[in-house]
Amino acid sequence: MFRTHTCGELRISDVNKQVKLSGWVQRSRKMGGMTFVDLRDRYGITQLVFNEEIDAELCERANKLGREFVIQIVGTVNERFSKNSHIPTGDIEIIVSELNILNSAITPPFTIEDNTDGGDDIRMKYRYLDLRRSAVRSNLELRHKMTIEVRSYLDKLGFLEVETPVLIGSTPEGARDFVVPSRMNPGQFYALPQSPQTLKQLLMVSGFDRYFQIAKCFRDEDLRADRQPEFTQIDCEMSFVEQEDVITTFEGMAKHLFKVIRNIELTEPFPRMPWSEAMRLYGSDKPDIRFGMQFVELMDILKGHGFSVFDNATYIGGICAEGAAGYTRKQLDALTEFVKKPQIGAKGMVYARIEADGTVKSSVDKFYTQEVLQQLKEAFSAKPGDLILILSGDDAMKTRKQLCELRLEMGNQLGLRDKNTFACLWVVDFPLFEWSEEEGRLMAMHHPFTSPKPEDIHLLDTNPAAVRANAYDMVINGVEVGGGSIRIHDSQLQNKMFELLGFTPERAQEQFGFLMNAFKFGAPPHGGLAYGLDRWVSLFAGLDSIRDCIAFPKNNSGRDVMLDAPAALDPSQLEELNLIVDIKE
Repeated sequence: MFRTHTCGELRISDVNKQVKLSGWVQRSRKMGGMTFVDLRDRYGITQLVFNEEIDAELCERANKLGREFVIQIVGTVNERFSKNSHIPTGDIEIIVSELNILNSAITPPFTIEDNTDGGDDIRMKYRYLDLRRSAVRSNLELRHKMTIEVRSYLDKLGFLEVETPVLIGSTPEGARDFVVPSRMNPGQFYALPQSPQTLKQLLMVSGFDRYFQIAKCFRDEDLRADRQPEFTQIDCEMSFVEQEDVITTFEGMAKHLFKVIRNIELTEPFPRMPWSEAMRLYGSDKPDIRFGMQFVELMDILKGHGFSVFDNATYIGGICAEGAAGYTRKQLDALTEFVKKPQIGAKGMVYARIEADGTVKSSVDKFYTQEVLQQLKEAFSAKPGDLILILSGDDAMKTRKQLCELRLEMGNQLGLRDKNTFACLWVVDFPLFEWSEEEGRLMAMHHPFTSPKPEDIHLLDTNPAAVRANAYDMVINGVEVGGGSIRIHDSQLQNKMFELLGFTPERAQEQFGFLMNAFKFGAPPHGGLAYGLDRWVSLFAGLDSIRDCIAFPKNNSGRDVMLDAPAALDPSQLEELNLIVDIKE
């Protein structure tokens, strides 16, 4: 037996017990004739004591221990003289009588501490060492706890966990697929699933009624903090339901997770906001509603006064930052440079301060009378001490998105985006279609199987761009943590959808014939939702990126620097797969 207890288990009540512990050497320090070693395992840290007066040879061996040596000790639990209130085992220590070195270790490239000296790149390369840090390990323990709770919650509601295939056919509609060549079918390819969408719909046709899966999904897309090429969904589908049934079920799951994971009781129904209102007031389909600063459109007030930037604009909008009138010129210039960054793309910013006497001081004072500036103040119901920030442009949607970035930046600067405060929201009534300039046609905003709102179906023939989707996203603190829709279950309506998306009957049959044929055998009304497990965990852990809640993530270039993947194949493998690699310049 390598151990009788873990390194996080022993307490003052265990004094005088003889114990056996195993783990990694966190650090050691010599003080006179005593050597102290912190022994670490997954469960915590226990201090070991080697006394030169009791056993000089044992103490000398302890002095040669390096960081991350794997050792086993036998000893007696003793009350610690200098207690450490920062760790659960801080009241005790082990007087060591036996020491076995199970494995020596070279010095790690960074310190295995919560506040490590390792940068992102080096920690990713040695991820197996990074996972020894309690800060990272606790994220994976949180992930484990959440998956247990999800399974338990859904099981009690009658959901069945069903695994769907990972090797499927490619469906080019949507994000790019990762493709896998088939050795036994030369020239043909599998795809890794972007989601189990069609397969879970087939399970509804099969009569499974309530399905879920904690599913691996894959998308070959550009990465950012909340995206990885492979990610995990809590994927769910239900039969004989309408939108309200799905929302009620998964709002209940969200409240359950908040209660058991974060001990936060959410009793009120989550607010719901139409997509059009979210875009108008926040410039985003995933608005952070922890704070205000809703957009106010200012065309009627600011246009036509000789300021050409506004006079030539098709949209002028602003936000009001309460109590921020004290911003210095340097801070305002920094905000202007922020919105002019290439990834945001604004050409400039106008500001207006509400002075203590109620007058308005603006960066474009020479174009506007105090009377007009007072109208500006009234539009925001602004008070003395407030700061109004204004952007304009010739594309309303684009300018609102720029204003959204400015709003979020101001929220950060003013401390309004506390990670321990949560604001949940359902965004509903998305457009069914969006126009793709690249493709020159309508594209499904969600996917081709999303049902239109019943009251909008008649518009499919006359004004498809105005049709709203029977779809819904859950947003928490400005992060989309999940989304879904009621699906099309009628083959005629599904054919109409394919037609509007530019599919020929032959192409629709080739790609989705299996689903269309299944519908002919009686498909129930059905709908579902998929939560992003990685995003939920990062939200509850207070992380800015999902990387640290995934055991072995990829970097921002989609590479696994630890495994050095992706990598070139051996020529013999390419030959076996009937592949020739021709890398274009």
